Amino acid sequence: MPRTLTTLLDGLQFGEGPRWRNGKLWFSDFYAQRVQTIDLDGNVELVTEVAQQPSGLGFDGKGRLLIVSMLDRRLLRLEPDGSKSVFADLSDRVTAPCNDMIIDADDRAYVGNFGFERHKGEAPVTTSLWRVDPDGSVHHAADDLFFPNGTVITPDGKTLIIGETFANRLTAFDKAPDGSLFGRRIFADVPGCFPDGICLDAEGAIWVADPRGKRVVRVFDGGRVAEEIPLGDRGAYACMLGGPEGRHLFVITNEDSGPDIAAKRLGRIEVTEVEVRGAGLP
Repeated sequence: MPRTLTTLLDGLQFGEGPRWRNGKLWFSDFYAQRVQTIDLDGNVELVTEVAQQPSGLGFDGKGRLLIVSMLDRRLLRLEPDGSKSVFADLSDRVTAPCNDMIIDADDRAYVGNFGFERHKGEAPVTTSLWRVDPDGSVHHAADDLFFPNGTVITPDGKTLIIGETFANRLTAFDKAPDGSLFGRRIFADVPGCFPDGICLDAEGAIWVADPRGKRVVRVFDGGRVAEEIPLGDRGAYACMLGGPEGRHLFVITNEDSGPDIAAKRLGRIEVTEVEVRGAGLP
């Protein structure tokens, strides 16, 4: 029997970037221009507002929140006093909205982007992944990615895996001590699946949010799908393992994507418990 998900929160315009930290799920509601948290009892708190739409989230070694600001293509840092500063500006390198991000154990942020203005009807093209080092400097990380999206790093810190939404695959890179990526390979071809947000578990499998397939799937290296959770008429746009034992699978869902969905407030955070805890980053 497929697992049953329970709604933890509804009424979102469009949720993204879930991260579990300090007993709470942190997430962006990007058309609402908000970063918020929710705990397992359903208590919601506003963290900050981002006028140019927040997306990917992460924390540096000092516990400061980094936020991808989508439309102006910047990486913001939330300071302890609640103010925000521009940590890195990618606007001279990226021509379409930035999206997801992961921060490694050495405070390097890997930031993706759409590559093209999909909601303005531009033709799909591949794009690059960019690395922001702890000093705020921006470096090229990888090329020829077809809508790079959710990203994970293995517990040993040596492998980065990223979803290529419109290539229907998860792509792995070896990760050098200096943060550079090499040794590109296919982690999993997933025909018919459009990987959005992803998270890694302790058995090395990746949970993949599939918005077009209206499901979440658990995929192993090589492409074996070990489990599928159907979502009926709802697409899955992001997922994260968290909770007190790392076995709560949080799934951000909606009935569609794009600016027209915002006013309908159909976004949800749904949750179920799984057997294998989360591992690695984020």
